[in-house]
Amino acid sequence: MLRLVAVILLVLQPVAALALCEGRDLIDAMPEAEQQEVQARAAATPYPEGLLWRAEKGETEITIFGTYHFRHAETDAHLERMKPLIDAADTVYLEMSLEEQKSFQDKLARDPSIMFITQGETLPTLLGEDDWQHFRAEMEARMIPGVMAAKFKPLWAAMMLGIGPCEAKNGGLGGGGIDEMIGEYATEHGTGTRSLENFAEVLIKLDSTPLDKQIEMIRMTLAWPGDPNDMSYTIRERYLQQQVALMWEFSRAVSLKYGGPTAEEDFARLEKIFLTDRNAGWAQKLMAEATGRKVVVAAGAGHLPGEIGLLYLLEQEGFTIERLPLRP
Repeated sequence: MLRLVAVILLVLQPVAALALCEGRDLIDAMPEAEQQEVQARAAATPYPEGLLWRAEKGETEITIFGTYHFRHAETDAHLERMKPLIDAADTVYLEMSLEEQKSFQDKLARDPSIMFITQGETLPTLLGEDDWQHFRAEMEARMIPGVMAAKFKPLWAAMMLGIGPCEAKNGGLGGGGIDEMIGEYATEHGTGTRSLENFAEVLIKLDSTPLDKQIEMIRMTLAWPGDPNDMSYTIRERYLQQQVALMWEFSRAVSLKYGGPTAEEDFARLEKIFLTDRNAGWAQKLMAEATGRKVVVAAGAGHLPGEIGLLYLLEQEGFTIERLPLRP
């Protein structure tokens, strides 16, 4: 879902020169017992590490690349690795195809209610004065003015907080992430692109989240005492080490520690919306459309590992799963 947030921020923000955001690794900084626990949970997960995979069944070949939606030090190298795989594919599947991305941007311009509150109470009232002032400061640190931040639907607001201020404002979004680059390369070289899901259905699921739960998501994020730039740094660096399940288990541990008495329930709800349901839909779409063909899938790395992950779901459908090197 961060791919969609990236699209939104592209609409909202100016383009600047790309700078590398630094920070400290929060997993390394965890107490030893907590660190061992998240590492053990990650290690017990199906397909815990790896970004590039091949799933084969008969004449069907699906190459799956787990992306990081914003630019980083290895973005260009990753694209070079993907180019021959794209050239050999019949179709490239993205979370949101370039055509659908443009359609969403046009729709957002015509109908702000997709992500903004257009009637009723806005965030200053819904959050209360103290939390609103905290939230406004966090948004302004991400170059989003308070007058705009006040009208975000709470779920979108919470997702915006998931992006570190440095990453949001330093121009990494303006440069285009690997998802967009893969889509552009495929289009330029004659390989068709498709979306993995119907975006309208995703919006309906997001809007179905109870308002009080959406507000609690914002408060939970604001309650975390750490530096959001360190969080972004940790996720990015662990991604580059291909430790995908560890990224997710760390996020789970932080959410449960600071999320209050309903944290486990809230995390499970979000996991179902953002991963479980979407992954199941993607697997069924690929089973229906990719049979007997050679396709590439590029989607957020968090969708790959685990029993609800795309790799395991395809394995359960009889596919043989093979990890591929990022540097051939």
